[in-house]
Amino acid sequence: MAHEHIRNFSIIAHIDHGKSTLADRMLLRSGAISEREFHEQMLDEMDLERERGITIKSSAVTIEYAAGQRNYMLNMIDTPGHVDFHYEVSRALTACEGALLVVDAAQGVEAQTVANAHLAQRNGLQLVPVVNKIDLPSARPEDTAMEIEHLLSTGPRPSRKRDGTPWAAEDCIFASAKTGEGIEEMMAAIVEQLPPPAGDADVETKALVFDSTYDDYRGVVVYIRMFEGRLRVGDKVRMIGTEEVYQVSELGKFAPRPTRVQAIAAGEVGYIVASIRSVSSVHVGDTLTLADRPAAAPLAGYRPPQQMVFSDFYAGTKTDFPALRDALEKLQLNDAALTFQPISAEALGFGFRCGFLGLLHMEIVQERLEREHGIEVVQTAPTVPYQVLTVDGTVHEVDSAGELPDPSRIDEIREPYVRADLIVPEAAVGPVMQLAEQRRASFQHQEYLSAQRVILTYEFPLAEIVYDFYDKLKSATRGYGTLDYEVVGFRADDLVKLDILVNNERVDALSVICHRTKSEPRGRAVIRRLRQEIDRHMFDIPLQAAIGSRIIARETLKALRKNVTAKCYGGDVTRKRKLLEKQKAGKKRMKVVGNVEIPQKAFMAVLEADEA
Repeated sequence: MAHEHIRNFSIIAHIDHGKSTLADRMLLRSGAISEREFHEQMLDEMDLERERGITIKSSAVTIEYAAGQRNYMLNMIDTPGHVDFHYEVSRALTACEGALLVVDAAQGVEAQTVANAHLAQRNGLQLVPVVNKIDLPSARPEDTAMEIEHLLSTGPRPSRKRDGTPWAAEDCIFASAKTGEGIEEMMAAIVEQLPPPAGDADVETKALVFDSTYDDYRGVVVYIRMFEGRLRVGDKVRMIGTEEVYQVSELGKFAPRPTRVQAIAAGEVGYIVASIRSVSSVHVGDTLTLADRPAAAPLAGYRPPQQMVFSDFYAGTKTDFPALRDALEKLQLNDAALTFQPISAEALGFGFRCGFLGLLHMEIVQERLEREHGIEVVQTAPTVPYQVLTVDGTVHEVDSAGELPDPSRIDEIREPYVRADLIVPEAAVGPVMQLAEQRRASFQHQEYLSAQRVILTYEFPLAEIVYDFYDKLKSATRGYGTLDYEVVGFRADDLVKLDILVNNERVDALSVICHRTKSEPRGRAVIRRLRQEIDRHMFDIPLQAAIGSRIIARETLKALRKNVTAKCYGGDVTRKRKLLEKQKAGKKRMKVVGNVEIPQKAFMAVLEADEA
């Protein structure tokens, strides 16, 4: 198809603003699916996505749309809206020339809306604003349109329409994905406002790998966006990053079912199958070219994802280490933000230290391991990355407290800081500021998005917001507050290593790095929780929290005790004393050689302990 009849775009929005439902309506309107085949969240293939009602994985689909006397090819990518999957959005925007900015008419512009709009502006994408859910009784489409106008007129690169004029509130498209109202106007705006792709089909082939999945029968299925040249079935292709050569056995597009084609030209989006069996052979962001006519230079690709949370995964009782490794490799193929490296622990054996974009990302990975691969994992409490400056001037990056060097060699410990945008109701500004002060935040500035909604910008230590801050924010704003953040760097502070001792032995998996002012209450909370989670043994178990050699908190888990004197119904008291002394000696011996069994939920006590 000619370039001027192709449109490549993404759908971006805050979580639960109706992206997937809007995509479903576009599929119905274009005739890509019939009413009989239709079901909600057509592009969300995972059970987890349908159960939670969120998009976890970006989905690409090609649809044909007739406008007037012309047919258009619309290549659409539905993206996630949660802050943890911001990397998926950045990958999708790199493969597009435009985007639909969808905003809920009842909730208005929220934190992730601002982040996604600014990301699209920085990438130079053309935006089309859509006010969705206008059928709701609480909808306020005019107010929402004014908020969108304010958003698009600010930011790193203010957005304009294709003719160069600025966006105004009256230019927003009012739609309802549920009833179908405004869908026709929205699709017409895609054709009129979004630019066609650039590129020449007759030059050296360059295709950007923006996603991939693994198929047990066909191997790796690679999702590509053609920027230059063309590909045909039977061509030999080369991955510029790995220098590996493959022969294309299948080309196709998702419409939304996989549909085979004989060729893919510049400006189009599709997938290739080339008998790629090794999951490590495909890297998202790599450039694919022809082996006999290679491109001189690769495409720009993506910046690597920055992991914000680390947790250790160990094989459970029903899983062996190789099975866990294979499952993580297959999962990493279609989740480029997941990283892992092998580790070992004395108490838990061999496992992997995994890096995630956030707590939701970590939870999704664990559930996918259990559901899709049948893997049982033992998971430790998550931590954030730190930097350690030693006395010789060397900076080390550590992912857990167990990696800290000897305290005598440490000059300072640096923790990651993030710049956070909080969008809250005007009446909740006071409680939110108080909450931010409790989390060691520094105020930056305040801006009114409308008469009722305020954007508060703070700089937080990442460790203070990554666990339960979002829940506390929702409580302080009665459910109306939203949060988005990005890392701004590492800063030194008075940080210490808090060790947890169980039966006088340090458990590295329970050690954490925290601020000195919060170490004692945190240590007390953790060992109180451990006392509830660890089963009683036949001997007393001391539970201690320590900083270095100084014990700052202690609890004792009392032993189970059999009544050995029950059979002594009479006689001299020395008979009872003899039995009690024998029991005491046996428990003393058992304490020396006995092992304390720590269940998995005890490892999560560090996360769940309420510091307040």
